[in-house]
Amino acid sequence: MEIEFTLHAKEQIRERGIKTEEVIDAIKNPDKSYQEFGKQYIEKDIGRGIIRIVYKKDKYINIITVYWLKIK
Repeated sequence: MEIEFTLHAKEQIRERGIKTEEVIDAIKNPDKSYQEFGKQYIEKDIGRGIIRIVYKKDKYINIITVYWLKIK
């Protein structure tokens, strides 16, 4: 499974203190996933809080953004 990050996603991950490895793990092992408005959504508790990942899937997974839903 090939995963690519948009520039926006890379910036948001850095600014929000989320590790790329945490995003990749969430994609491989989501707590919750659903589709809405033509995009895929994943939610994952990464220990420090819950993140949401928004992506589109074509030939590969294209991460659009990542943000905190809840910080512990």
